[in-house]
Amino acid sequence: MHPAQELILKKRDGDALSRDEIASFVAGICDRSVTDAQIAAFAMATWFRGMTAGEQMALTLAMRDSGRVLDWSGLGGPTVDKHSTGGVGDMVSLILAPIMAACGCYVPMISGRGLGHTGGTLDKLESIPGLQTDLASDRFQRLVREHGLAIVGQTEELVPADRRLYAVRDETATVASVPLIVSSILSKKLAEGLDALVLDIKCGSGGFMEGVEDALSLARELSGVACAVGLPCNALITGMDQPLAWSAGNALEVREAIDFLKGDARHERLHAVVLGLSAELLQLAGCAASPEEAADLARAALDSGHAAERFAAMACAQGGPSRLLSDPGSYLPSAAHIAPVFSDRAGFITRIDTRAIGLAVVQMGGGRRRAADAVDPSVGLDCLARPGQETRPGSPLAVVHAADDGAWQRAAATVRSAVTIGPEPPASAAAVLTRVIGGEENDS
Repeated sequence: MHPAQELILKKRDGDALSRDEIASFVAGICDRSVTDAQIAAFAMATWFRGMTAGEQMALTLAMRDSGRVLDWSGLGGPTVDKHSTGGVGDMVSLILAPIMAACGCYVPMISGRGLGHTGGTLDKLESIPGLQTDLASDRFQRLVREHGLAIVGQTEELVPADRRLYAVRDETATVASVPLIVSSILSKKLAEGLDALVLDIKCGSGGFMEGVEDALSLARELSGVACAVGLPCNALITGMDQPLAWSAGNALEVREAIDFLKGDARHERLHAVVLGLSAELLQLAGCAASPEEAADLARAALDSGHAAERFAAMACAQGGPSRLLSDPGSYLPSAAHIAPVFSDRAGFITRIDTRAIGLAVVQMGGGRRRAADAVDPSVGLDCLARPGQETRPGSPLAVVHAADDGAWQRAAATVRSAVTIGPEPPASAAAVLTRVIGGEENDS
């Protein structure tokens, strides 16, 4: 029997796989001695049988070692990164990375593209004219060393096993398998050569996990395995029952992130998540001795303008315009048809179907249903209303940025149906719900 068949048989029957068996299977994924059918069978068996902590560690490390692991020797500070499970209006990476660089850390951030109702950091950045995210590893490392940060896509050299395994998972409805999620995320972060990692696990109608308990379970698995393989890692569970910011859509989110960095306007929930994640990461990286000190460092990086300067330097180094921060309106693309959508009744906004808001952007061409879909960076929503906000007939719920009137009409209808209005305001909901420290929940 072929070794891959033996491994599938063991996993199908619920037996634990050895480190050598997993390493051999991952090597077969890379050299193609393991077929797509065998990868699919392994993924489905893992979906039903799960993995022990030892198996997850072995799979994560084998996938990390399937390609190059970046070396940051000689840097004057720690290398750090964050990972988000994705949301609507989630521009945190565009703000957090320059904050961390302004605080003396180095951020080799390898990000992804949007799929479904959630946006992607690379799509947002690529709405900036000329900015390149497809960089070779050597140039990526040089930019991080020179500027303290760079945000790029996954290169061919890093974790090649994940690309093939993920493609099969996507075809076989096994993307949501927690052990495979854990190994996919962490193998890429370990390949970055990090000293510390923070996780932003979203829950709610616009999150990857709708329930808090499911989000906590994923956070515990991810942070526990990361710490076990030597990567200090904490997680925050954050709410995604409403958009995280005022805008959703690539160029619109870049504009809001620039306004945030410059101090022109800072959405309260976005501010809470950015500061919370920054404080976790600064503590993990040894840059602060307490949560209060870490939060103060992050605030100082923002309020001094140093974080904005880091973002401007990064954008320019990756091919973007040198005057982006001083005149973003001259560079970021604008949609052809821009108009507000209004409420038709009085009351208070009690609920927002955040997933529907994200899908409204996708409908307009601002996201993708399939990985190969093209994206229009100019379309989206801004001035989004929030739960608790009072409305009257004629009050704006959002401003829709669309390519034409037909797309505007469809998006406006989606926005209206996504917003629930009632006679009383809802209870306020925190942006940061709880912490997970090294795999264990902590409410402090």
